[in-house]
Amino acid sequence: MSFLVSPGVHVKEIDLTNVVPSVDTTIGAIAGPFEKGPVSSIVTITSEADLLNNFGKPNADNFEFWFTASNFLKYSNTLKVVRPASAILNASEGGTGLLIKDDEEYLSDYFSETGDGTVTTNDWYARNAGALGNSIGVEVCPSAQAYEQDLGTNNLVNGAGAVGDKTITVDDADEAGFAFQVGDMIKFHEASVVVKVVAGAVTNSINLTVDGGSGTVAVGHRVIGAGITEIVKVKTVTSATVFVLDKPITVADNVDLAFSNYTSVEAGDTQYEVTSITGEVLSIRLKDDPDSGGLQTIIPDNALITRRWRWADLFDSAPSQSDYNLNNGRGTGDELHIVVFDTTGLITGADVDVAGQRGNAVVETYANLSKNPSAKSPQGDSIYYPTRIFNQSSFVYWGDHIAAGTNWGTDTASAYTSVVPITTVSLAGGTDDYAVTAGELELAYDEFADTEGVDVNLVLGGPSSGVTDSAAGQDTHVTMITSLVETRRDCVGFVSPYRSATVGITNSTTQTENVTEAFQLCPSSSYMVFDSGYKYIYDKYNDLYRYVPMNGDIAGLCAFTDGVADPWFSPAGYNRGNVRGAIKLSYNPSQGERDQLYRFRVNPVVNFPGQGVVLFGDKTALTKPSAFDRINVRRLFLVLEKSIAIASKFQLFEFNDEFTRAQFRNLVEPFLRDVQGRRGITDFKVVADATNNTGEVIDRNEFIGDIYIKPARSINFITLNFIATRTGVAFSEVGG
Repeated sequence: MSFLVSPGVHVKEIDLTNVVPSVDTTIGAIAGPFEKGPVSSIVTITSEADLLNNFGKPNADNFEFWFTASNFLKYSNTLKVVRPASAILNASEGGTGLLIKDDEEYLSDYFSETGDGTVTTNDWYARNAGALGNSIGVEVCPSAQAYEQDLGTNNLVNGAGAVGDKTITVDDADEAGFAFQVGDMIKFHEASVVVKVVAGAVTNSINLTVDGGSGTVAVGHRVIGAGITEIVKVKTVTSATVFVLDKPITVADNVDLAFSNYTSVEAGDTQYEVTSITGEVLSIRLKDDPDSGGLQTIIPDNALITRRWRWADLFDSAPSQSDYNLNNGRGTGDELHIVVFDTTGLITGADVDVAGQRGNAVVETYANLSKNPSAKSPQGDSIYYPTRIFNQSSFVYWGDHIAAGTNWGTDTASAYTSVVPITTVSLAGGTDDYAVTAGELELAYDEFADTEGVDVNLVLGGPSSGVTDSAAGQDTHVTMITSLVETRRDCVGFVSPYRSATVGITNSTTQTENVTEAFQLCPSSSYMVFDSGYKYIYDKYNDLYRYVPMNGDIAGLCAFTDGVADPWFSPAGYNRGNVRGAIKLSYNPSQGERDQLYRFRVNPVVNFPGQGVVLFGDKTALTKPSAFDRINVRRLFLVLEKSIAIASKFQLFEFNDEFTRAQFRNLVEPFLRDVQGRRGITDFKVVADATNNTGEVIDRNEFIGDIYIKPARSINFITLNFIATRTGVAFSEVGG
């Protein structure tokens, strides 16, 4: 406080409006083997579509884990998922599988603007570990020449003269530095007009003076000779010998130039796809109509051929110089196009040989990216191709620059070139491993162990046998989940019996014995919840019906209860305990069997005719009689403990005096009165005074607050007494 020298008023504010914050109680967590996704990293999922996009589809090896997660998301919109590290590997261009767990590991071990230096050059990698990466193809178009090229004269020899012919013969010797590739698109044109430069060397000029040549050059003709590698057109004709081009070229005096009038030999804009290459013989088929046969008209010998990159139609124009490089005086030829495609149809589910897909289904395209690491879009975003691929691709990581490229990854280059027109990559070496070990699964669940860094409330066990379908396997798995929640002490774990305990068994007595004997092995804990079995659902992704564990549903019912009531309400019963999406149950216990299950801490899930599938118990896995043997009481205390603990952090480093203690009581008591008003507790008492904060406590720099709670209890048993009396007897006489 400042001291006043003369009389005046000093204003000071004291904030006593702090309140206990609300805490989220609906965040689920699960670890399991999935088709794709980051490894050993927590990913937050908000919907089934999100689960599908990040971790792939269910299959015969992982559907129990997958549908446990999916079932939970029917009740809640927040689930944290971890994919365990196992023998899974990312596919690579070189075909050698390696494990890149996530983006962080890629950036630290594999990314470098100038080349990674640790793996083979020219590498691309699947973004996700697993065999699905073996279906990924990548093509890079690094130049205008690679995008589209008018080939020289006399390149078509022994032209197929008959309509329907499916092969042509091309003289490759005329096309130095270039070779056709399977997938290229080709068009046929009239032969070129050859003229000669007569006005001396022309350097960076758009005005070109030539002799009359052997034919007529008109607007629209293309210059295709003398080492010109990009498409240049005649823009205007000022005289018989002076042509104005649409961009500068450099040629020497007395050099022959070929001009193509680019008029198709065929009607319209007919294109063919190269399907195979044997020497100089190209097998072709009509683009977008593979069943139509070959040539649509007679093609003469020596017709001009224009070849186009097979994906050229996906882009507006050929790669050139980016606006950034142009405006900042950087090198030419820095742009490239990239296409990522599904080579087998496994990723997209597409027919890989349908018209228009040319044997592959495109999953991503990237237009006009730059080889310059400093290049930016007009909006200021990086257009450097490794960076853009990292930021946007769901399928690939970049590994290293094209080996034959010049100056790639350089900011100050005068030109960026590539002697290889098209780079085609097929990834291989990716492997799956759905048979995770108990140790691998435990390490994955350990990702949730940090209470301060990871907020989790409901831990899903998935198939509770873990990796072994047996009572012993279940015990191992349950013990692992129990260890996690007991260590955190701010969440609840949910597990189902091992699969063969109930699935495929028709005798309900045997099912009851299997379930009770298995859970009898499991440790006692008020932080665990056991259910009775599996539900039968339709798997729309594989067109199958499957039995899946219900612990995702039971955890989901807790999340649902939080939304329609409060965490201290029981998630069981007809009001809040209806299980969604169940066609039938693997085990539908009778009343006597439910009695037996309840004695062994198992909450029955029952299919009541006309009333649906209902969770019909709210016990925790605690063996001793206690208020904490009920789910609602356990979750009540988790909410109270977490909320008050967060609020209490603001008392740290304050003085342990009556002012601070009063502040604490003023903080906690209104919160507890609110919970009491919302039926969570029947009574409470907060003690934070000199009786529990003695001199010894203060001297140890401690603060003690004792909070006494009488929790509300759920009704598990209803007794209805129907009493018959004589007509002449008053009810007060017999009923009291």
